[in-house]
Formats: sequence, structure tokens, C-alpha cells
Amino acid sequence: MAEDDPNDRGLEAFFAAGRDRAPAPSDALMARVLADAEAEMVRPAEVAVLRPAARPSRLAAAIASIGGWAGLGGLATATAAGVWIGFAGLADPLEASGLITPPLSVELMPGTESFMTASAEE
Repeated sequence: MAEDDPNDRGLEAFFAAGRDRAPAPSDALMARVLADAEAEMVRPAEVAVLRPAARPSRLAAAIASIGGWAGLGGLATATAAGVWIGFAGLADPLEASGLITPPLSVELMPGTESFMTASAEE
């Protein structure tokens, strides 16, 4: 697989010398690295004193119980519609809304009635 090249044997001697003599970092470098590490360490945060939350007012509690401002807006809209319908004096709200319509008659074959009456008289 690997070819035995004479240039590789010469390089191997240099690699072996490099492995035998591992460089050690200087004391000044190690001191700077350790100083930087201490500067970046996370320090415990100061504990904040928590105070109990203030109780909401009765009005704020009532608004929150109906769904907040969105619920209050819906109730105001329904109230305005009720007052409007009340003052308009609708006779039958179902008829005004279109739920009840008077019965309609549809003539599917116009002119056949006169034909039927003419043939019945004969």
C-alpha cells in the first residue's frame, strides 16, 4: 500500500526529533492565560430582594374576569346594539333578521294553468 520512499525516511528523522522535544509554554504565557481565564469566569450575581406584587384594584380585577379589554369591548358593542334595537322598536326581530320569511309561490310552468282550465271545460 504505502511505498517506501527514501525521502520519507529522511523526514521521519525530523518528525521523531520533534516528538522527543515537545515545546513547553513559558511561565509568562501561562500567567497571561490564567489571568485571562480568571477575568472571564462567571461571578455569582447579587441576589435581588423580591417584593410581593401589589394587588390589582377591583376595577382591574373585574375587567380581567370578563376577558380583559377585548371582552369589555365586546360587551360594549353588544350593549350598543341592544340599545339601538330597543329604540328602533322592531315588531318581530326574527322577521327583521330574515330568519322567518313569508311563504313564496313559484310558478314553474307559466301558462299551463290556462291550458288546464281550458281542457277541463271541454
